[in-house]
Amino acid sequence: MRADRLKAALGPWRYWWYWVRSACFQLSLVVTVLLFAPPILIAPLIPMSSQARWKYSYAIARAWTQTALFSLRWLCGIRHEVHGRAWLPSTPAVVMTKHQSAWETLAQLSILPPQCWVLKRELLAVPFFGWALRSLKPIPVARGKDGAGRSGLQGVIDNGTVRLREGLWVVVFPEGTRVTPGEPKRYRAGGAHLAVSAGVPVVPVAHNAGSHWMSGTVLKIPGTITMSIGPTIDPQGKTAAEVLDAARSWIEQEQKLLDPVEELVQVDVDDSAAA
Repeated sequence: MRADRLKAALGPWRYWWYWVRSACFQLSLVVTVLLFAPPILIAPLIPMSSQARWKYSYAIARAWTQTALFSLRWLCGIRHEVHGRAWLPSTPAVVMTKHQSAWETLAQLSILPPQCWVLKRELLAVPFFGWALRSLKPIPVARGKDGAGRSGLQGVIDNGTVRLREGLWVVVFPEGTRVTPGEPKRYRAGGAHLAVSAGVPVVPVAHNAGSHWMSGTVLKIPGTITMSIGPTIDPQGKTAAEVLDAARSWIEQEQKLLDPVEELVQVDVDDSAAA
């Protein structure tokens, strides 16, 4: 929903009140990043082993995201609930989830088991945030002519398999970027290829975060974000295209329940893209 439609729906006073609350939350994010990433906390990473460095960094990142979710609740009135936790397997898996906002990138650290993410390589260059990401064993993928396609796909498979064997879950946003609720977007097959190659299940995840934490604006709308975890998809005996289609079908059907729109256009499957 665009700003003018939101203003008309909410009324001017409530609209601007939400803006004030949202601005306070954005300020709290900046402040907490500076609190959780000072030299005194980063310095101990230098002499640590790779595994110890990851555990230390992951604990800091998780604490920061929990602080952010607490602030989001009290400053913006946004809570969350999770359905389907019982579907989570006891062994590492590939998670395919909707990407509508920054909310899911924060919340999944508290909701899902220890994990890493397939993400755009450019994020690693962001001051403070990107530097911290580097210590969390992400799987970076370059965008554009040099990074997309088969070479990028092989990188996801190779690096993702290593992470899975280390006991980490791999989180993939198959649409590759943030998507407005109800907007059709091509699914990329990197996560499905990884699951088939590594022989691990896929966990499909849907949520309606984009209706409360909208992309492209500071404005946050109070309410409850629902995250829905679906039945695991066993890749045994399936092709990557079949795994991807099963995940896409469940996610899109669930999105119709979480974020009803008049009509969701059928999403195409791209079997050659990396992630």
